[in-house]
Amino acid sequence: MIYQIKMKQKNINIGIVGLGQIGSRLYKEILSKKKDIKIKTNINLNIIAISAKNLNKKRSFKVKKNIFYKNPIDVVRNPEVDIVFELIGYSGGISKKIVEIALKNRKHVITANKALIAKHGDHLSMIAENKKVNLEFEAAVGGGIPILRTIKDGLSTNKIYKVVGILNGTCNYILSEMENLKDSFSNVLKRAQKLGYAEPRNPKFDLNGYDTLDKVRILSALAFNKKISKNNCLMNGIEKIEFEDIEMANKLGFRIKLLGITEIIKGRLFERVHPCLIKKDKYIANINGVMNAIILNGKPVGESVLQGEGAGPGPTSSALMSDLLSILRGNIKYPFGMPSNKRRKVNHYDKNQHSNSMYLRFEVKDKPGVLSSITKIFAKNKISIKNLIQKPNKKYKKASIIIITHKNLENNYNNLISNLYKNKFILTKPTYIRIEK
Repeated sequence: MIYQIKMKQKNINIGIVGLGQIGSRLYKEILSKKKDIKIKTNINLNIIAISAKNLNKKRSFKVKKNIFYKNPIDVVRNPEVDIVFELIGYSGGISKKIVEIALKNRKHVITANKALIAKHGDHLSMIAENKKVNLEFEAAVGGGIPILRTIKDGLSTNKIYKVVGILNGTCNYILSEMENLKDSFSNVLKRAQKLGYAEPRNPKFDLNGYDTLDKVRILSALAFNKKISKNNCLMNGIEKIEFEDIEMANKLGFRIKLLGITEIIKGRLFERVHPCLIKKDKYIANINGVMNAIILNGKPVGESVLQGEGAGPGPTSSALMSDLLSILRGNIKYPFGMPSNKRRKVNHYDKNQHSNSMYLRFEVKDKPGVLSSITKIFAKNKISIKNLIQKPNKKYKKASIIIITHKNLENNYNNLISNLYKNKFILTKPTYIRIEK
C-alpha cells in the first residue's frame, strides 16, 4: 500500500466505456446497489458518462442521451469523472489509449481486460503509481474468484512458489461435456457457442490457450513479485483433443483438463499452458462445466484452493464491484502489490529441461513390423514406454496406438514427435498430452 486517503467528496462520478454484456450488467449493478454502497462508504455514486458503439442498441435499460459519448476518449477526458471502467477488451489500440489517458489525468481505472494487463500491465502500473491512482483488474483472472486480492492482501506475507489453475471456463466446459455426452469436440463446441460459453464467430483465443496464458502471466507477476513475462512457454490448446482421448483417459483413471501453471524452479520462472491428464482422485480433476479453480502453494500457508464461476456477466461484474468498493474505501494500492521499481526482471527456466510422463495417440498402418519400427524410434530418443495399447480397425487396415511413457525431458519428446512425423507407417500427426501429478 502506498498510503491511505479519506475521500472528502460525498459524490463520486463514474464513467463506463463499453456497454456489452459485462458493461450492461455493471451499469445495472451500480444503480441497484447505490444505497447499499452509500451505507458502507458514505459516498453517493453517479454514472455521468457512458460510451458504446451504438446508443440505440436494444438493451434492458435506456441510456440517457445527455450522458452518452460517441467518442470514448471524451469520457476519460471529462474532468468530472473520478473512476473509469474500461470494458472494451483487446490488448492495445483504443483500450490502451483510454486507460493511459485516464491514469495520466489522475482517474482511477477498473478493467476486466486480461489481454491489456498481460501485455501492457508493467507500463500502465508505472503511470498509476506515478499519478497516485488505482489500476484495478480483479475481474481479469478467475471471474468472480477473488484470486488477485487473495495474493495481494490475504497471502501477502507468504512466499508463493507454485500456482495451478483451470482458468478458462469455455475449455473446461468443452472437455467436461465431451466426457458427459460422449460426443466429439466439434459438436460440443457448437453447443458451447449456442449457450454463450464460447465466442460464436472466433473462439480460437480460448481454445488455443492464449486466454489462459494472459491470466497465467498476471498471476506470475503478482505471486512472484516479477515483471510480466514475455517469454515463449510450453503452449498447447485443446483443439486436437478427440473423444477417443477422453475415453482412453477415463479407462486409464485420468481426466483431461487445460491447466495454466506457473512456478519457481531453481530460482527461475516456469510458465506453461497445456492439456493435462490428471488422476481422477485429484481435486482439480473434478472441476467441471464452466467452473474455474486455482490452487496456490506457498509458505507458511501450504495449499490454498479457490473455486467459482470464471466467466460471464455475473461473476465479472462482481469482481468489478469489488474493485470499486476498494477504491471508495480510500485504499490506493500498487497495481501488482509492490512498487514497479522493486519488481524483478524475469529469469526463465529452460522449458526443454522440464520432465514429465506423456500420453501419445496416433494412427498407423496395420501390418507386420509397424510396432517394431515405432518402439525403435522411442528407444532412439531415449524414451521408455510404460504402457502400449493397440486398437485395430480391420475394415480400414489401420490401428490406433496409445502410448504412456515414463518421465522424460521435454527436449527428447520434441525430437521423438519430429521423428514420428517422418515414419512412413504413421498415418496421422501424434496427439500428445502431458501427465500432471
